[in-house]
Amino acid sequence: MTLHTARLQLRELSWADLSAVHQLHSLPEVDAFNTLGLPASVAATERLLAGWLAQQRAVPRTSYLFCAQRADSAAFVGLLALNLGKPQFHNGEVWYKLLPGHWGQGLATEALTELLRFGFDDLRLHRIEAGCAVGNAASIRVLEKAGMTREGRKRQVLPIRGQWVDNFWFAILETDR
Repeated sequence: MTLHTARLQLRELSWADLSAVHQLHSLPEVDAFNTLGLPASVAATERLLAGWLAQQRAVPRTSYLFCAQRADSAAFVGLLALNLGKPQFHNGEVWYKLLPGHWGQGLATEALTELLRFGFDDLRLHRIEAGCAVGNAASIRVLEKAGMTREGRKRQVLPIRGQWVDNFWFAILETDR
């Protein structure tokens, strides 16, 4: 499955993306608000990717993970995902991360907006949520530009670099669009 925007292709993640995923996860600036930490090796990234790919194959499906690429060059931009909640709640949670060379161009907002459209229109979700470390101003702007509403703050919930960090909680309803 591939989703399209004006500047991006969002295609489902595969084993062929291992090198790009490892590169993305190995950058300290990408890791600044990440709870995973930097991978110790390519083998660690392989284990992470194996888990994500298993989620995509689950029946019923529990996750949609996408590799974002430039539509004009197929250059790797980053990753994004929509993880589904329990079926009776018709909800999901999104996350995304981009290579720093693609920051500040509106690509995260463009990709997230398409992922939200997919969740509401194709998967018939009612509510989609996202968490964001309170210090991650750029990601907060992305969530707000995509139409998500800040609903609350979870205190000291994220373990980041040996400290407990607060998290803002965002959501958008199918009726908010």
